[in-house]
Amino acid sequence: MDNAAIQRFLERCDLDIRKTHNGRTIDQKCTMDVMCLVADCILEYAGSRTDGTFTVKDIWYNDYTVENVQQIFCKPDPARKASNEYDKYFGQPIKLLDAAGIIHGERDGRAYRYAIANRELLEYISFRERNSYSFLCIYIEKVLKDSGIYEVFKSFFEKQDKNSFRELKEAYTNFMIKYTPINGATECGRIFTKVLNPLACKYRKRGTQRGHLSKDVITQDMLLYNQKNWRDILKEKPKDVTRREHENGLQMPDDYMTAYRINRAKKNLRRFNEQYRQGRTELYDRRHIMDPATQMHHIFPAHEYPAIADYLENLIALTPTQHFSYAHPNNNTQYIDRNYQYLCLVAKAGTIRENLRGAGGEPVIYEFSSFQTVLNTGLGTEAFSAVSDMDFEGLLNRLEEYYK
Repeated sequence: MDNAAIQRFLERCDLDIRKTHNGRTIDQKCTMDVMCLVADCILEYAGSRTDGTFTVKDIWYNDYTVENVQQIFCKPDPARKASNEYDKYFGQPIKLLDAAGIIHGERDGRAYRYAIANRELLEYISFRERNSYSFLCIYIEKVLKDSGIYEVFKSFFEKQDKNSFRELKEAYTNFMIKYTPINGATECGRIFTKVLNPLACKYRKRGTQRGHLSKDVITQDMLLYNQKNWRDILKEKPKDVTRREHENGLQMPDDYMTAYRINRAKKNLRRFNEQYRQGRTELYDRRHIMDPATQMHHIFPAHEYPAIADYLENLIALTPTQHFSYAHPNNNTQYIDRNYQYLCLVAKAGTIRENLRGAGGEPVIYEFSSFQTVLNTGLGTEAFSAVSDMDFEGLLNRLEEYYK
């Protein structure tokens, strides 16, 4: 799914806050990483239900959700803590998805029961944080334009000074207090950050930090909910422990997030391959044409190339024999057969080309630029960046040079 498809879908919605009076079209917890995880948790839960419906509590008490949210975002066990923490964490993204028409909610007693309205877009958001970020930028702009307040944001992006920032923040606060039940400037300020900064990042502009104009351009890492201030953590170092020992003893959440992203990517590729490719291997081999492709193989090993370990473009669906006998000879997963690696890359290029060209009527899940990143990273070069967009012939010609 590309940005144009997202825009066409959202065009069907009237997101004018002056009409809906919905002050929660976006909220504090609606960051790119949280939106991605919540979408994934919804799909995981709804896929196991015959009616496909769910409530907010259904999602947060699901075993898959509890395991990942507790580990990744350092949240408490929902069975032991007050529900307010989880109600916001899941409720706010779910309300956003409902407002956007991706899911649809109906009141069921005191709670709302939801159903998926656009599975393709929900899956797109769940695949990777960058997809979630792209959706959020399009959605936020749609809300602002429908609500007649976009021009003041545009003016700020052009001027980028303290006066234009103050005018923007005041205009947004007054607008929200006038047209929504939110009546406090502090609450408006918290939401304002989640509205402004994704767009500032998109246009490579300054945004807001700690309630003021940011000193630097907003970058994607600044948009994440799961940010850790390691300087503050290091201040808690016991006096009888060296800084290095304390740092080594810290279990960084990145370990959990990396594992989750890798497992999510493998799960998504397996589901996609079963749904749209009849579970076949991506690397055609007459000897194994009837064998199911149950193995999601890293073309460039995850332990050697963690930066691309969760890229769909670095994963290929293989049969068990292809995986353990050819890709990893003698079932030695620490070793990659270089010749077979080349065959996997050529086959993956073919899969990506078919997907991006819409040959099979399947949803688009790959990016040409991401495949370039995989090749550059795995082969230690920047040569593939020079290949023109969608020039698969040029890409394969360059790839051949590295495997002569």
